[in-house]
Amino acid sequence: MAGLNRLLVVVLLLLGCGNLWAADFIVIANPSVPAAKLTPDELSAIYLLRTSNWQDGMRIIPVNREVGSNARAVFSMRVFGQPQAALDAHWNRMHFKGMTPPLVQESDQAMLAFVQKVSGAIGYISASTELKNVKVLAEF
Repeated sequence: MAGLNRLLVVVLLLLGCGNLWAADFIVIANPSVPAAKLTPDELSAIYLLRTSNWQDGMRIIPVNREVGSNARAVFSMRVFGQPQAALDAHWNRMHFKGMTPPLVQESDQAMLAFVQKVSGAIGYISASTELKNVKVLAEF
């Protein structure tokens, strides 16, 4: 499986998706979230549904961008080191175990609005997005 993942990354790069590594994004959270910063390993645990609560016990609400978006592709490669297709398979397995996969928002503005309004929410947006009433937990 690892060889297939590497092959997929090479194919994506050859097809002109080399900008996956150049796109900057930030991980944002609702101001109610007690965390100040998150490491890639902590983000991975949250988005793989292995960590479901913040330190204070508040439920974590992870939010993804839509399938096929550059932001989701960048996030998947930088945080997990895998293409989003491999992660989608993981979330499908988790769904059949009764766990809800991360929610999805269709744009940076929709992600920002959702995270601003929902306690415990965490998401990611382009670093060029104007921030209002959110906490920045990581930058990539």
